[in-house]
Amino acid sequence: MKKYGSLVIEKKEYVLLKRMMNLTGYYRDDTLRTSVKKLVGELESAVILDEADMPEDVIRLNSTLTITSKNGWQRKFKLVMPNDSDVKSDKVSILTPMGTAVIGYAEGDPLVWEFPSGEQRLTIEKVQQEKKFINANMIL
Repeated sequence: MKKYGSLVIEKKEYVLLKRMMNLTGYYRDDTLRTSVKKLVGELESAVILDEADMPEDVIRLNSTLTITSKNGWQRKFKLVMPNDSDVKSDKVSILTPMGTAVIGYAEGDPLVWEFPSGEQRLTIEKVQQEKKFINANMIL
């Protein structure tokens, strides 16, 4: 059960995500295409909020989060735009299966997501925000 009942997305980020999702048909990777389609479905029932109304514990672009799995696996990373992605620096693109899996979830939320290695049951352990302007009109 999600803390806020559904995904919570900031308005400018929602516009940006919708623009990215419209490119889904062009993604060659089947796992990514499947992840994006699942996110599109979840966005249909998402709560869209203005910047000032966004809860601090919701994962959004430029959030740093820690996730754990039932088997003890843990990962800390920052969710970024595709051009800022750098796995060695723990910066994960929103357009990866992991990125699409966590956007809009809140600290404490459990989630189940299909990864290349199979279905994983994850928990959002911690969310930290970085205040950074998101330009919804940026070129993808």
